[in-house]
Amino acid sequence: MSERFGMKSYMKGAALLTIAALIVKVLSAIYRVPFQNLVGDEGFYIYQQVYPVISIFVVWTSSGFAVAISKMLADNDCIVNEEERTQKRRSIMRIIFRYLTVLSFIFFGILFAGADVLATMMGDTSLAPLLRTGSFIVLVMPALAVFKGGFQSRGIMEPIAYAQVLEQTVRVSVILAGTFIIMSTTKSLYGAGQMAIIGTVVGEVVGLLLIAFLFRKRFGSFIGKKQQRLASLPVLKEVTLLSLSVSMSSLLLLGYQLVDSFTIFSLLLDSGMDETIAKETKGIYDRGQPLVQLGVVIASSLSLAIVPLVAHMSNKQNGRSAMPFIQLTYRASVLFGWAASLGLILVMPYINAMLFKTDALSEVLMLYVLQIVPLSIILTFTAILQGYGKLKIPAVFLLIGFLLKVVLNVFTIGPLGVLGAAVANNVGLLLTALALVLYLKKITGIQLAPASFYQKISVASLCMTVVVIVWLRFVPTLLQGFLSERLVAVGAGFSAVCIGAVVMITCIAKLRVLAEKEWYLLPFGRRMAVYQLWLNRKK
Repeated sequence: MSERFGMKSYMKGAALLTIAALIVKVLSAIYRVPFQNLVGDEGFYIYQQVYPVISIFVVWTSSGFAVAISKMLADNDCIVNEEERTQKRRSIMRIIFRYLTVLSFIFFGILFAGADVLATMMGDTSLAPLLRTGSFIVLVMPALAVFKGGFQSRGIMEPIAYAQVLEQTVRVSVILAGTFIIMSTTKSLYGAGQMAIIGTVVGEVVGLLLIAFLFRKRFGSFIGKKQQRLASLPVLKEVTLLSLSVSMSSLLLLGYQLVDSFTIFSLLLDSGMDETIAKETKGIYDRGQPLVQLGVVIASSLSLAIVPLVAHMSNKQNGRSAMPFIQLTYRASVLFGWAASLGLILVMPYINAMLFKTDALSEVLMLYVLQIVPLSIILTFTAILQGYGKLKIPAVFLLIGFLLKVVLNVFTIGPLGVLGAAVANNVGLLLTALALVLYLKKITGIQLAPASFYQKISVASLCMTVVVIVWLRFVPTLLQGFLSERLVAVGAGFSAVCIGAVVMITCIAKLRVLAEKEWYLLPFGRRMAVYQLWLNRKK
């Protein structure tokens, strides 16, 4: 076997892919802020209505299918005979590529031909052109998934990382530049929304061109002259089930957004709200999405790192050696998820005005960002259970939470408005998170965290809350005399975030919520370990 299959090179590649994924997630969250500033709440509503519809297939293929393909090809590489191994690899890739091509044309047909029907179901027929534009993105996904899976199966992560970062950079650049031009000329909100969708399509195409070039340069075509004949059905069954299990936590979040796209606006209209106000209200509600995305960045990085680790360690000593990593992952997810949620809640009116010009519906957004905690647990626990090979039961839990979200949206948005949708998010995700925790405890018998862990987090949270509240009682008043309303929000909100973060981090380190050796195992945890050692040094 080649040198690249060693653990050291594999972990180096995995770390690079993790960093690339984090860059992509951060860019995906951050660009929404200037975009919203350019188009306003109504324009933001237009983009967020269409985004989850076109992203479902993209996420399923680019992450789920790519990982599934890589696993199947890696299993195939255990074959000793090199010629037989190469032929079977090409046959697997050919079968899956044809399958994905068929699926992509089906999704393309649904989105392109059914755009008017889907837009009518959302309650806004003007969204149809955006759906048609977005439908073209699915046509690039089959090749992209196969190329990613091919590289990943060999432990070569660099081309995937480069393609992901380039794709997101091009996408964000096209969206912001195109939107600026349109809002400076025609000022068409639906035109700006269409430009945002065009940016997404262009970004994916550029990413595909790069990874295809790198794949062909390194391996040639994945369809050679000699190919071993394989039964297609077993391959298709395995890749479908595995791809769904791998991407189900990401699909869950998009699924919740999809439910909101089809229910919030139409139900607000049914409750008697004016059409323009309903669009703006949905746009303000959608401000919470980039905040949540940033809040779960740590959990996302943990979920990317924990799957191969648990799968590797659970094969030793009947799985007992994986327990410390699972406990650390849980405690880190709860710690960072709760710190992000509480911090955003404390400064929400100021952050809302600082990022999005107004502090409208801040109370709804306070409730909305609470989902960071259960979502962090879901992301990491589905990854852990995937490492154990447990796929069906977690999928059932996710489906139950999703159905609960649908039902609660239908029954709460009428009387409560978008507050009902935020409640539905939290209830559905919290139920799913609790079910996953109980299921993992059942199959492993693990104690995830001692009572002292929650007590220490409570003390640190109380300290941060008191300091931030006191700070925000005085600073805005001092700034109001010589700054505009938004600049007051910038000064007060940004300073409160920094002070709150310092207080929380210091309390966490002083109380030793996580041990120094545990910090070293977490992404970017080395500096925290050094700070904790310095803070607790014996004088």
